[in-house]
Amino acid sequence: MFIDADLHIHSRYSKAVSKLMTFPVLAANAKLKGLGIVGTGDILNPRWEEELLKYGQKVDEGTYEIKGIKFLLTAEVEDNKRVHHLLLFPNIEAVKEMRERLERYSNDINSEGRPHLTINAAEIADLANEVGALIGPSHAFTPWTALYKEYNSVKEAYGNYKIHFLELGLSADSYMADKIKAHHKLTYLSNSDAHSPMPHRLGREFNRFEVEDATFEEIKKAILKRGGRKIILNAGLDPRLGKYHLTACSRCYTKYRLEDAKRLGWRCELCGGVIKKGVHDRILELADTDEKPKDRPPYLHLAPLAEIIAMILNKGVETKSVKSIWERLLKEFGSEIRVLVDAPIDAIAELIGGEIAKAIWAFRNEKLIVIPGGGGKYGEIKLPEEVKRAKLEDLENIEVRGEDVYYKPKQSSILSFLKKN
Repeated sequence: MFIDADLHIHSRYSKAVSKLMTFPVLAANAKLKGLGIVGTGDILNPRWEEELLKYGQKVDEGTYEIKGIKFLLTAEVEDNKRVHHLLLFPNIEAVKEMRERLERYSNDINSEGRPHLTINAAEIADLANEVGALIGPSHAFTPWTALYKEYNSVKEAYGNYKIHFLELGLSADSYMADKIKAHHKLTYLSNSDAHSPMPHRLGREFNRFEVEDATFEEIKKAILKRGGRKIILNAGLDPRLGKYHLTACSRCYTKYRLEDAKRLGWRCELCGGVIKKGVHDRILELADTDEKPKDRPPYLHLAPLAEIIAMILNKGVETKSVKSIWERLLKEFGSEIRVLVDAPIDAIAELIGGEIAKAIWAFRNEKLIVIPGGGGKYGEIKLPEEVKRAKLEDLENIEVRGEDVYYKPKQSSILSFLKKN
């Protein structure tokens, strides 16, 4: 069987997370999205564990069901260098044992969703290995709280302790990550890290597993590439839509070329804010190969359907009008992925109008204009004027080109910009 899973989210017990992140709401929205498995997130928090046991029915070791959605026991922790690590637990006993062991290293493990620890990456991996949990770096390339913010290799961070996967994060895909040869033996996970259950957050990145059942043990075998189980697809945002894809100011979001950021001492020339190195530039610094592992599954670039609708309506993604059209499309075609990838454009146009249908066509054919994100601001999508003006039957003749937007520092007292069209 094939099943889509988003294994990294957060609960309402983590900071800056929606109060709607409860198990009933998550289960309902996961079903609408087309997900079959969701990671609990924050399971080391005892109150979140209590809520899972209240709403969830145990169907297998490490596997609970709520409203037809399977939940696996997952958590994220922050080490003493502010690097984040994702954990997948085999059962609730392993969760309790890990919590007990970590209590001496954390002041907030019983209150915070994502606990802060006073131990390093290798020590966390050692404990995870002992309790039988799977572990890997969360959103490995982002510049604030990730592996490659602090280290230059997986080995440097974890030493000789076993890690089982690498999470790509919203600003990278498998093509980018495979430029580092040491990753070639690792399984990649593409998860949403959702702080909200809304359709443009939950499941915006997911993994398609080929397994025999929707259980922790089967997912574990797939991650470890055992018994014929495997990940057959990683799906997620076009990396350019991630918050940290390009090097940019974290205050005003002006984008810089790497050489200019270095020359300016990582201070924005326009506002004085801190310039954060983008994932794109960080990977190029570490890249040591152009080879690709033969068993790497394909990566499907997504733009959340709600964002495509919002772009056309010129409304916020969480407004009633956007959600209403999103729900009509899902009711008609079954899931968000079917709408984005498989549903006939003519049928979409007949249901909700030609403008949104043209935007979905542009997404499928990589003809949306993408304004890359950076510095903590998500990228944006725009529909080219050529597509807006075209009739549905003439779309195949449209050609769209564009360039990235950067700020070029003053030269001879003149400001110059490279614009994306």
